[in-house]
Amino acid sequence: MTDEIVVIEGDGIGREVVPAAVEVLESFELDFEFVAAEAGDATKAATGEALPAETYDLVADADATLFGAAGETAADVILPLREAVDSFVNVRPAKAYPGVDALRPETDVVFLRENTEGVYAGHEDRLSDDLSTLTRVVTSSASRELAEYACEFVRDGRGPAGDPDEGFTVAHKANVMRETDGRFREEVLAVADERGVDADEELMDAFATKLPLDPSQYGVIVCPNLAGDVLSDLAAGLVGGLGLLPSANVGHENGLFEPVHGTAPDIAGEGMANPTAAVLSAAMLLEYLGHVEEGGRVRDAVESVLADGPRTGDLGGSATTDEVTAAIVDRL
Repeated sequence: MTDEIVVIEGDGIGREVVPAAVEVLESFELDFEFVAAEAGDATKAATGEALPAETYDLVADADATLFGAAGETAADVILPLREAVDSFVNVRPAKAYPGVDALRPETDVVFLRENTEGVYAGHEDRLSDDLSTLTRVVTSSASRELAEYACEFVRDGRGPAGDPDEGFTVAHKANVMRETDGRFREEVLAVADERGVDADEELMDAFATKLPLDPSQYGVIVCPNLAGDVLSDLAAGLVGGLGLLPSANVGHENGLFEPVHGTAPDIAGEGMANPTAAVLSAAMLLEYLGHVEEGGRVRDAVESVLADGPRTGDLGGSATTDEVTAAIVDRL
């Protein structure tokens, strides 16, 4: 059966790294149909809409979507796209690789971030010249759904340790946000207890101190929306930068896969962007569609290239995007 994959390059270096990821996917000659779609700043300038309805509908109906990055219109693009795939969890691994000058080479963690609620639910108001408000949304149902996914994730050995008894850490701020993070904490820990999965907890500010000091003490971390966004970017600084971090927005029957980095306008169009995060996002897409062996092969190829070169300028090399992509495909 053919899997339809929507490809949205977006803005900036998205137009360079997404084609690299597609080239890697095409090297397997799997039964994929790639459908190009537009979104982002350039699309808004041309059409008046950052995310045209046609693109939204394509993403909602596809089997998976590969997305690059958007600039000023990022919130107008990525939040509706996550809605289009009915994403309830954002999966963000952060791993240090051989050959990369990582601040903490022992880092190997995965963040499982609630993807629909919190302060990103979009309930903001400007009530006066002096006052603006933001309403935080946390439900038991979304918190439990994330927790159920986390339990399956570790039980399937998909955590860094690959150990079905690995368990996970819940990072929260329930001591201050007692009703919202309190509900999140209660539901996640309750599901872990029901499923017989070990779960410990950390206050998110304490976690932000402990992670850089000793990342080896953590594996899978379960977070509310904003905390997962911030803490996973903190982890990026430990492994060599955002250019190495992929992500998956997982829904029940659809998924959206994107590098964590932005548009990098300072290097956009120069052919020097690091394609690693986009290619690793493609590996996550392969696994989501059931091609687990191929996804693992992509990871092995990326690790080999990172270890031996060629490397782009952000990793101390001088290779172009195309040269790194060709090296990955050659390893495959």
